[in-house]
Amino acid sequence: MQVKHLLLIATLVLTAACSSNKPEVDENLSETELYQQAQDDLNSNSYNNAIAKLKALESRYPFGRYAEQAQLELIYAYYKNVEPEAAKSAAERFIRLHPQHANVDYAYYLKGLASFDQDRGLIARFLPLDLTKRDPGAARDSYNEFAQLTSRYPNSRYAPDAKARMIYLRNLLAAYEIHAGRYYLTRQAYVAAANRGRYVVENLQETPSVGDGLALMVEAYQRLDLDDLAATSLETLKLNYPDHPTLVDGQFVPVVEEADNRSWLAKATLGLIESDAPLPPGETRASQDVIRQYEDAKEEIPDELQPENQDEVEEDLESEAEGNADDRSWFSYMTFGLFD
Repeated sequence: MQVKHLLLIATLVLTAACSSNKPEVDENLSETELYQQAQDDLNSNSYNNAIAKLKALESRYPFGRYAEQAQLELIYAYYKNVEPEAAKSAAERFIRLHPQHANVDYAYYLKGLASFDQDRGLIARFLPLDLTKRDPGAARDSYNEFAQLTSRYPNSRYAPDAKARMIYLRNLLAAYEIHAGRYYLTRQAYVAAANRGRYVVENLQETPSVGDGLALMVEAYQRLDLDDLAATSLETLKLNYPDHPTLVDGQFVPVVEEADNRSWLAKATLGLIESDAPLPPGETRASQDVIRQYEDAKEEIPDELQPENQDEVEEDLESEAEGNADDRSWFSYMTFGLFD
């Protein structure tokens, strides 16, 4: 980051701090004079002064000829003064008070714009921030607000711009889901990663991230040993996105490398000293600890407390288990014994 950018940010922050005092409004001004001065302030980009005068106009002349117009222009003044929450609050108030107003679509539009620019603050304009990796709350709000505008007022003059911004926001939200899914892959949260990819494929079609969503599903399902789901997702990826970066000569190449679950001692000695053997599929360290505790407790039982026919009981149990295993039908195997 260049020094001039730092100086510019510091200057703007100091200017904002110095101008944060509330402007005084002459109490002797008439309704027309207040409105005209507010217009002059808006035209000269003096948004703090314009906000003070528009609020004074509304409070002093709530039923005057400029009251509704002052409420509408107050939304714009808040938006231009980089006060998104105040702008959205003023827009919601105007929509609630004047749902049939001829320019209510403008209030919907400014409300969406306030959320749209909320993530693009002062610092974001000068720092190389990737918006697809940030919290998408404001982007999702903006998309929903523009959607309300386009659905309720499809012929509004602001509808074309709102639709164009909605396309951008859908792409942004889809890219965020992919970033989150890849993060889950690195954390070995494979179910969460697969869900992120499936959400993009099912709900965010026609975005550039759909192919990435399919690749995310393939990789997550492979790590979960769900071969059928991985194969289906891979075939869909090959069919619709044959040039996807994860496909090399028709073979799938994972984006995230397989996690190294070895202990720090094994890593430091390059595997010469292995502290623990690799876990079999489906087992965890916790389950092994429970089995080990059970076996230790069983061995500590004194012989006098053991049943006289202990060996016969164990043989009968083993033979019964083998017999049950042999007698199970193919349906029992397919349902893992749930319907036995």
